[in-house]
Amino acid sequence: MKNTEMESEEIERDMEDMEQEKKDDDYDHLQASKRLQPWTKQITIRGVIASVILGSVYTVIAMKINLTTGITPSLNVSAALLAFVLMKTWTQILQKSGISTVPFTRHENTMIQTCSVACYTIAIGGGFGSYLLALNKKTYELAGGSNSPGTYKELRIGWMTGYSLLICFVGLFVLIPLRKILIVDYKLIFPSGTATAVLINGFHSQGDDIARKQVKGFSKYFSVSFLWAIFQWFFTGKGECGFAQFPTFGLEAWRQKFYFDFSMTYVGTGMICPHIVSFSLLFGAVISWGIMWPLIEKQKGDWYPTNVPESSMESLNGYKVFISIALLLGDGLYNFLKILYFTYASIYGKLKNEKLDLAVGSKNEDTEEERLQNEVFIRERIPMWFGMVGYTLFTIINAFAVPAIFPEVKWYYVIIAYIIAPSIAFCNAYGTGLTDWDMAFNYGKIGLFMMAALAGKQQGVVAGLVGCGIIKSVLYVSSTLMHDLKTGHLTLTSPRTMLLSQAIGTAIGCVVSPLTLTLFTKAFDVGNPKGEYKAPFAIVFRNMAIIGVEGFSFLPKHCLQLCYGFFAFAVAINIVKDLLPKKIGKWMPLPICMAIPFLIGGYFAVDMCVGSLVVLIWKKLNAKKAALMSTSVASGLICGDGLWILPAAVLSLSKISPPICMKFLSS
Repeated sequence: MKNTEMESEEIERDMEDMEQEKKDDDYDHLQASKRLQPWTKQITIRGVIASVILGSVYTVIAMKINLTTGITPSLNVSAALLAFVLMKTWTQILQKSGISTVPFTRHENTMIQTCSVACYTIAIGGGFGSYLLALNKKTYELAGGSNSPGTYKELRIGWMTGYSLLICFVGLFVLIPLRKILIVDYKLIFPSGTATAVLINGFHSQGDDIARKQVKGFSKYFSVSFLWAIFQWFFTGKGECGFAQFPTFGLEAWRQKFYFDFSMTYVGTGMICPHIVSFSLLFGAVISWGIMWPLIEKQKGDWYPTNVPESSMESLNGYKVFISIALLLGDGLYNFLKILYFTYASIYGKLKNEKLDLAVGSKNEDTEEERLQNEVFIRERIPMWFGMVGYTLFTIINAFAVPAIFPEVKWYYVIIAYIIAPSIAFCNAYGTGLTDWDMAFNYGKIGLFMMAALAGKQQGVVAGLVGCGIIKSVLYVSSTLMHDLKTGHLTLTSPRTMLLSQAIGTAIGCVVSPLTLTLFTKAFDVGNPKGEYKAPFAIVFRNMAIIGVEGFSFLPKHCLQLCYGFFAFAVAINIVKDLLPKKIGKWMPLPICMAIPFLIGGYFAVDMCVGSLVVLIWKKLNAKKAALMSTSVASGLICGDGLWILPAAVLSLSKISPPICMKFLSS
């Protein structure tokens, strides 16, 4: 009995200690709230300089991924890590030099992460690897110019920068009036934003030991990746040379695009992406390049003519492109309807619960930490009129400016697009907050088909691609802002800081992205179906616009029937995935990921699977270390390989060729 009494007394004491610790933590948080820097001091000159550097590096990386595969992972966490590494290194160097410096805070870390992410997302959301690139003459010729004569516009830095600034800044204003509803009232998770905030809070509270380990891991694998990229360059010569063409599984598999190409960018991407993404890519590659294309190729002369170029939409390439589009549309339509249903069901449920709470006089209990976060978020308010005036002003400007850049687009097309954009932006942001699945890609197709239909046969292709850009950019920028506001909410960073950081990053991105794309197009063979930089989504968007204008009449024989089959397959596999128990359903392939290898082959899927397998094995051997270090290692691999692109482009522009061509031939 005495032992039991002593145990109960110990438990009571432990409970009291825990309560006291919680009170102390709450007190510390309250004191922290009082000590918070004003928002004007959270944005620093050194932070903006760091953001320009990081944003430019990530823009180059994102552009490379855009132009090679189009599968871009979320780099928010990586950007937060690299911001911490850069600023910590800089402040330590200054301190060792005897120069006093302002402490590096979580608010500055959040500001740099937001600014650099806003910069590189312009390369993705701005359409530099998709709808803008679909406008150039090379893509026009690949898609079959006879289907849409004269509907192209050569890419120039001037108009691309102006167009990007016009359409991307609109997204900053559209959801400002609804930010409190999405983040405070509805308590949406915004998983990427939350994960970034957890990492930043961890960096600034766990002490230097963990941070040092992560910095060391990043530096080590950054160096390895960069040096490996330099070493590979010496063997690339001209044509299909180098380690990137190593026939890992034999020459026949290499001809069918199955090999490991030693790309550290995609190994790192595989380490960051969910495992199912990598395995879906490999599954799509096996179905297409392993089974379907060899079978269809045997029908040459029957299903499609023998005398047309391989790149023509009337040849095997037509099957690749349109079956890929069918998978993308099937998956996109299903997820669009599903997220729309969950969005409205969730909103309806919350409204119903609020009415019930008011009726019974109950109130949701927030923790002290949540109350502090909400207090800072609401106190640093952004006036509602600011968002409404900004959105209206840009709508009026764009109604005149966009038709001046693209005569095929009428002013009232732009007005219609901006009238429907706010409601779609809210649905997209709400869905992203619930699932982390940004549907701007799919909503953009609404703008594409709508404007293509409005403009008609002569001007519909260009108008459709521009319409896609208008809708997609508003949605992509606004949902990115909501993710970053969620990060700011959890790190107690002022919403004003977040909005201004996003605006600075967007402005930098609108300048850096056109320059980066121009560098790639001048230094590398962008858009070549047989080259490294295939730009798969450019041809996809171009052909979707042609379908919107021409219909299905120009497809190769039996292509439409195969498209129907794969559209149904994409819908069916999503339904089965949702009906199965979660433990089984999570291993069902993702059609949107399967679609990419249909166009470009399975080599990058092999790279990503290697990255996924490394993480899986690492977690089996040491789960704690894998959780702590995998993002740092992956970021190092991606950044090292990505940084080599700039010197490689300079060497290419200077007409300096690698001295050796390493090539493999049949005996």
